[in-house]
Order: sequence, then structure tokens, then C-alpha cells
Amino acid sequence: MAIVMGLDQHRAQITADWLDTETGEVSRRRISPAHRAGVRAFCEQFRGQQLEVALEATTGWRFVAEEFRRVGAAVHLAEPAETAARRGNKKRAKSDRADARHVRELLMIGRLPESWIPPDHVLDLRARVRLRHTLSHQRGEWQQRIQAVLYHHGCPQRSNLMTSEGRSWLAARPLAPAAREQITIALRVIDALDRQLGPLDKELRAYARRQRGCKALMGQFGVGELTAVTIVAELGDARRFSSSRDAVRYAGLDITVHQSDKRRAAGQLSRQGPPALRWALFEATMCAARQRSPDYDYYSQAAERLGSNRARLSVARKLLKRSHHLLRELGEARWLPHDPAGARHALRHPDAPRPAPRPLLPPRSRGRPL
Repeated sequence: MAIVMGLDQHRAQITADWLDTETGEVSRRRISPAHRAGVRAFCEQFRGQQLEVALEATTGWRFVAEEFRRVGAAVHLAEPAETAARRGNKKRAKSDRADARHVRELLMIGRLPESWIPPDHVLDLRARVRLRHTLSHQRGEWQQRIQAVLYHHGCPQRSNLMTSEGRSWLAARPLAPAAREQITIALRVIDALDRQLGPLDKELRAYARRQRGCKALMGQFGVGELTAVTIVAELGDARRFSSSRDAVRYAGLDITVHQSDKRRAAGQLSRQGPPALRWALFEATMCAARQRSPDYDYYSQAAERLGSNRARLSVARKLLKRSHHLLRELGEARWLPHDPAGARHALRHPDAPRPAPRPLLPPRSRGRPL
């Protein structure tokens, strides 16, 4: 490698520290403002040279990596938490230059904790999946706010408040003006979220029905279209995990352990991974309590010893391991489109013209997997 570079990225500026391995010269530069045009102008001086670049996987890394790849550089994405841990606990000067130099030195000695850089279409799919997860989570939070207002004013607890019958029941409650205003605004926000979730769900379900990796995952009990597309998007290249246990750790479903000498204390879930992936796996395992589930016996035994929630987490780990093996066996087809030309691979942009509507399908039966 002729030039080795480390980057420390922020919204206002990017600090670059690079070493020419042939001359031993160390150079530094600050790119400000930190937008695409500024990064592109900076990268042009390295066109045609052998360049290795390392930066942390923080917000904004994608466009920086794209610009360096455009001039032929090899880009390495560092995992932020592991990168910081390899600095050590000793107190020392903390600056942008020191951070850029630290990343560059880790790359030079081969100790950079690298993250996988997905292809563009996987990044786009992952962004849509996480957007849907965020909107759905916000919708649930607003529903909880309504329940909190009702309880605060002594109203009886009731589920299914978003149905027409539930909304009529809400309108008939004798509430103070401030409480009525809270509920009215919450319902409006939920309706707005539903208008955004509807088309997004439709696009993701259509993608899952034509993508080979998703169709393979949907062969498992409890895995529907939304959960399958979430697992495919978040796991990405299953071959990057040396074993299914690594996939469990990536998802954040592993149990933290503190061990010293003869003392060993099990902790909680690490939760060091994509929240959308954990949601999809837990949703799929909600079906494990059904008697026709292949994991019913395992779930029942675990629930008797540990409780239903911890039993579902155990089933979620089994489901993730099976999904990992399924995607590995598919090879490259795990994320390739059904259409060989790739015309239908990318999800349609929201502003793109929509095709003619198809006849409405019958309503989904209650209890069908997501």
C-alpha cells in the first residue's frame, strides 16, 4: 500500500491523516465543509495512486466511501466501539487529528476492526426497512400515550382503540379539555403515520415475494414478508459470519457474561446490533406458542423454566441460526433479484410514477405472520 489514510468525520468537517509509505511523509488536512463536493475535490489529488482509506461507521460514511472509491481507493469501514476500545483506558489527548491518526495506525498494523460494507442496493433496502421500523415504533409510542392519558383520568383499560369502535368509545369518554386535546392530536399523528406506513409496507412485501432469500426464509414457521425482508436486509452477506453464533452476537441476542476466577454472573441481552433485526426475530417467534409450531416443545419447556419472554428469545436465536444457514446455502442468490437484469431489484422511489392499480386482495386473516 503506497498511501494509508485515516479519517475522522463530523458534520462540520473531516480530518484526514495519511502516510506515504514510500517516502515516510505524514500529511494532514481538514476538509470543510464536510459535504460531497468538498470531499470529491479532496479525493482528486489521489486519483491513479494506490490508496487505502479507513473511516469509522458513523453517520455520513456512505458518501465519503463513494467518493474515495470513485478515484480507485480501497475503503475500510471501522466499527466505532471496537476502534475506541483499542485506544485503551489510559488518559491521553483527544482531538480529531489524534482520532484520524489512530484509525490510520490500526489499518497499517492490521488491527482495524472492520465492518462489512454492503452493496448499494442492500444499503437502500436496509434504509427502507429501518424507516418502516422507526415509523411503526413511533406509532406504538403514540398509542401508549393515549393509554397513559386514559389511565391518568381513571378510565377503564381497553385495547383495539384504533378501530372504529374503539375510537367511538374514546369519543364518548368524559375527559378534561386538555386530555381531549392530547388524545385528538395523538390520533391525528397515528393517522399520518398510517398513511406513510401503508405504501411502504406494500413495497417491502412485494420485494419479499420476488426475492429468493426472502422466499427461502418465509418457508420457516412464523416468518412472513416483512420479517423476511428485514432479516435479509440486516444480515446481508451471511458468509461474513464464521458461524451462526456470530450472527446471534451481531443481532445483539447474546447474553453478556462477567466471569472472574470461579465467579460467573450472566447478565442481560447485549443489544449491540440492529434493533429492526431483533424486532423481526421476536415477532416471528410469537408464533412459537402455537401447537403446530415445530419449536412448540422447545418453547414450552423453556417457558416453564424461564418464562415466556426468555423462551421466545431462545427460539429467536434458533430462528436466526436457521436463517443464517439458509442464506449461506443460497450463495449469491440470497440477495440477487428475481429478475436477472436487475430491473426490479431496487425498491421504487416514492416520487416515481406508480403502475396501474391491481384488484384488491381479500383481507389478511388474523394471526398471519408479518
